[in-house]
Amino acid sequence: MAAPATRSRYLLRLTVTLGPRSHSYHAPPPPRRRPAPHWPDPENLMTPRWQLTPRYAAKQFGRHGAISGVPPASLWPSSEQLCELEAEEREWYPSLATMQESLRVQQQAAEARRQAREQHIAECMAKMPQMIENWRKQKRERWEKIQADKERRAQLQAEAQEQLGYHVDPRSARFQELLQDLDKQQRKRLKEERQRQKKEARIAAMASAEGQDSAEPQDSAASGKPSS
Repeated sequence: MAAPATRSRYLLRLTVTLGPRSHSYHAPPPPRRRPAPHWPDPENLMTPRWQLTPRYAAKQFGRHGAISGVPPASLWPSSEQLCELEAEEREWYPSLATMQESLRVQQQAAEARRQAREQHIAECMAKMPQMIENWRKQKRERWEKIQADKERRAQLQAEAQEQLGYHVDPRSARFQELLQDLDKQQRKRLKEERQRQKKEARIAAMASAEGQDSAEPQDSAASGKPSS
């Protein structure tokens, strides 16, 4: 308990002792400006590069005026610099009319995209009933095909069991080989049947076309007038 009290009294005495002396501090005066412009030596390697630029000369003219010896005409940009400044101003600071025209073009493009999107949506919605009907038809056809394959598979299995006997295991290699052979034979018969139907349809179409060709001359002869 004695040590903290002793330390507090020491700090209090130190504060009282240094208090009046702190008021005797005076900041140094600001540096004076040079009465004449300062021109660095271009031959000196320690001279900063920025002090050799026209911008530094303009700064000296702005600070000292005509005393600096800088001709006011040199402070204006050259024709090339003026063209660059004008191009930069046109690029980064366009006029109000230019900005309005750009905004108008953007709005027209956005409106065109919106109308095209709405038209596309309307066309898709108009096609939606037919698309749904086609999807249902495809789904029904797939289901019918699956059922037909199941029935055909069951029929082949029944035929294979009838040939080998019902005591044969359907998972045996012999049964599977016979099943594949029967499947190939059935596919071949179906293919031949489709080819036969196509051939008969072509023959019927050709016969119908020949009948129409032969009927046209008769009709023209029957409708003709006798010559005088």
